[in-house]
Amino acid sequence: MKKTNLYILLAVGAFGVLALTTKLTAADAPMPGCAMGGCCGGAAETSTVADSKATPDLLTTCPVSGEKLGEMGKPYTFTYKEQEVKLCCKGCKKDFDKDPEKYMAKIRAADKK
Repeated sequence: MKKTNLYILLAVGAFGVLALTTKLTAADAPMPGCAMGGCCGGAAETSTVADSKATPDLLTTCPVSGEKLGEMGKPYTFTYKEQEVKLCCKGCKKDFDKDPEKYMAKIRAADKK
């Protein structure tokens, strides 16, 4: 019985040390609202790479995932061919890069309205 209690105590201590050393936070968990199944790998990373001379992106949803912008934090913003692009998270950038014209058409359609 004493050995069993000792092993349990050691296991609990090891988990405590592991939790402290990895410093897990809520930002490390996948975003629950992300349609891409946690594509962000954590917090919705922001970017200020957008050029101030770029045409503004008027969409209120992510052209890739369809999620409402701002629900997962500040949108990931960048410039593509002098057009500002706002995505719900940095993870959506990978899909955007696969077929940018598909998503640019959605942004341009919103600009015309």
